[in-house]
Amino acid sequence: MNSAAGSRARPIHPDAVEQATRSGRAPVRLALRWLVGMGVMAYSYLREPVPIHRVEECGDPDDLAPPVSDALLDDRSQPSESGHGPLFRRRFRVVVDQPDASAAELVARVAGDLTVLLPAEVAAVSPRTESRALPGPGDEFLVRMPGPWDGPVRVVHRDEGRMRLATLRGHLEAGQIEFRATDAEDGSLVFEIETWARPATATVRLLYTDLRLAKEMQLYTWVRSCEAAADLAGGRVRDGVDVLTRRVEIAPRGRRLPWPPPRR
Repeated sequence: MNSAAGSRARPIHPDAVEQATRSGRAPVRLALRWLVGMGVMAYSYLREPVPIHRVEECGDPDDLAPPVSDALLDDRSQPSESGHGPLFRRRFRVVVDQPDASAAELVARVAGDLTVLLPAEVAAVSPRTESRALPGPGDEFLVRMPGPWDGPVRVVHRDEGRMRLATLRGHLEAGQIEFRATDAEDGSLVFEIETWARPATATVRLLYTDLRLAKEMQLYTWVRSCEAAADLAGGRVRDGVDVLTRRVEIAPRGRRLPWPPPRR
């Protein structure tokens, strides 16, 4: 992806991604490809481990994805309502001590070139626009992953402190992801990645929710991204990465289950 002063971008056509999701690959084969991707990522992570503090808990209706303007929705949009199984709200948080950059500067750097945040051996990002300006609502990108799916996304919100993306048809998840940063009063910087998403298909649900392969692959990707954000800010990670996962059960046809769930 280009930064504000980067080279000319190449347009990406997501039709090939959509065709891949319709190719009828067996779940076992998909699981094996995810295992290979996880192996690459886990090996890379273990070379420079950072403490990961995990919390998993039940969510509630307040954990659903933020609204998206109707002007940014079309027949290629893939909101969480179109997904399968439970919705997972996940927040990956790192505190960066002694940063050289402000929160706004870090977010601008990430928005201008998302590849600087993602592990090079796991994913790469290409823009679908030839503009050299920082991306804004309506711009689209394609995140290339080692598994059978790529990740087309669209910018749905962008301000000084954050950039939020919504998934498009062909993505393995249905929902949104947000990158944000804030300046703390003690001089540190807080960087967060937050997702609100459901598996896009029944097969992804098997890999993500039941087998947990895709879920762990996602965790390692965003933990590494939090480390990269600390490096980009010119600071050091304080006490590892906090990972909060809240699971919200979703009824068929997009209806929320009664809350709280009835006791059995």
